Amino acid sequence: MNNQITIVGHVGQAPHTVTFGDTGNKVVKFSVAVKEFSSNTDEDKTMWIDVDAWNGLGERVLKTITKGREVVVNGRLAISTYPKEVNGVKVQMTKPVIKLTSFHLCGKKPAASEAAQTEETAKTR
Repeated sequence: MNNQITIVGHVGQAPHTVTFGDTGNKVVKFSVAVKEFSSNTDEDKTMWIDVDAWNGLGERVLKTITKGREVVVNGRLAISTYPKEVNGVKVQMTKPVIKLTSFHLCGKKPAASEAAQTEETAKTR
C-alpha cells in the first residue's frame, strides 16, 4: 500500500526553518488551512494541517511559498509526537503532519504591497 495525501489550501504563516542541534539537519515547516465541509450545517470549518519539507525541497519552499498563497501539497501522512505540559503533568501529544514530496502554487499571488493592490484595482475598472 502507498501512503499518499493531496490537499489544497492557503498557507497560514511564512515557512520557517528548524535546525536539529544534534545532527545539523534542517526541516522547513508551515501550515495549510483547508476548508472542512459539513453537510449538517451551513458553516464550513477551517482545519489546519502542518507540513514538513526536508532537504532541497525545503529550500524551494522557502524561496517560493508565502503566507496566504494557495498551494497544492502532496506528501506522506505521518504522526508527529511531542512532549507537552498539561495541568503540571508532562504528556506525549500526537498530531498528523504531511511529509512534503511535492507542491504546486495556484491561484493569484498575494499582493506584496498596497501599490500592487492599487494597480490591480485600476486594471479591473
